Amino acid sequence: QLTHKKISAFWMPLAATWLMMALEPPFLAAVIARLPEPKYNLAAWGVAFAFALLVEAPVIMMMSASTALVEDAPSFRKLRNFTYYLNAAITGVMLLVLIPPVFTFIVQGLIGLPDEVARLTYGALAIFLPWPAAIGYRRFFQGLLIRDSLTRLVAYGTVVRLTTMATTALVLYSVFSVPGAYVGAAALTTGVCAEAIASRLMARGTVGRLLVKQGDQNNAEPLTYRRITHFYYPLAMTSVIGLAVHPAVTFFMGRARFPVESLAVLPVVNSLTFIFRALGLSYQEVAIALIGKRLEHVRVLWRFALGLAVASSLGLALIGFTPLSRLWFETISGLSGELTAFAILPTRVLVAMPALSVFLSFQRAILVQGRFTRPITMATVIEVGGITLALAALIGGLNVVGVTAAAIAFVAGRLGGTVYLVPPCRRVLDGVNP
Repeated sequence: QLTHKKISAFWMPLAATWLMMALEPPFLAAVIARLPEPKYNLAAWGVAFAFALLVEAPVIMMMSASTALVEDAPSFRKLRNFTYYLNAAITGVMLLVLIPPVFTFIVQGLIGLPDEVARLTYGALAIFLPWPAAIGYRRFFQGLLIRDSLTRLVAYGTVVRLTTMATTALVLYSVFSVPGAYVGAAALTTGVCAEAIASRLMARGTVGRLLVKQGDQNNAEPLTYRRITHFYYPLAMTSVIGLAVHPAVTFFMGRARFPVESLAVLPVVNSLTFIFRALGLSYQEVAIALIGKRLEHVRVLWRFALGLAVASSLGLALIGFTPLSRLWFETISGLSGELTAFAILPTRVLVAMPALSVFLSFQRAILVQGRFTRPITMATVIEVGGITLALAALIGGLNVVGVTAAAIAFVAGRLGGTVYLVPPCRRVLDGVNP
């Protein structure tokens, strides 16, 4: 019988993993804020990071795919090769964006970044070149560890990542005269590459056990590239569409009131919010692994999700609505009093996001385990569409400050996507447990 205690034991290493990753952006933002020209470098680092996330989007769901699909040697080899092909493709996209005329057209022709921010963004994005493939590689092997109930090893890999990232950032900060945007990009890229290598080494035992399992010869539906594509395409499109919103937000903020201040503050606000959202994001693979092939554990997992949603949003509210907000933004993050004033209101608006992240992770787990992934993509389309329309209305029509408009739009879009997934989840649950 699955209990809250067992769920907690399985979830806590993954939650620790996501929390450790969530500490990266605030740490790096604090370092960048203490280097010369913090406003331009924070803005450039935020834009470069948004582009890097967009390019890596197709591989983000690889952890969920390997958790759900890899059962034996044939399925391991098929999904591993699929991951390699996908990694090669996204690295090619990254190289395409770095072609100077293409880059100039995007960041100055479309987004309208100031020259100094655009110059720093290009250098930071070039440093991010190995990032997408490293993410895909390590998420594939982390999914295998989760499937093998070795979630603590996933957490150990993140410790390697954080240690490498922090060491790189501090060395560049202390010893070399490097722009802050480059420090942030180099630290993140080095940390992720180290974690990818560590994940592969820690998965040796799991891979060895999989390779001796040749599968059920009587299985009418062995895992093929066609089945993988049919299963994974909606998940990849979900990430691509979802992360495409970051360049769109950058585009709108470049045309809003106080554009440079908004671009500088948004990564800091998002970093704080992500710490609490991480609790919900880590729940997706937990629910996929524990929900059962016939979703027999859905009720106990739902009760756990409710408690997690309340706790995570209350944690963010404790900072956003108390003097702790100035402690975080000024003392810890190193923002000036001027930039801190821009950060407090959007933080308060985003208090609902951690709870909505928990609910979305739970809904996606139901649909992934039910092999009904198409609605996940549609929900993301609704979310991104809602964000875009809200930004157009708030910035173009109401002239709201860019970072505040972005926070309102994020909440509105996520709420719309979460509500949309309620009927598809009911269909899956009714089909399995009529």
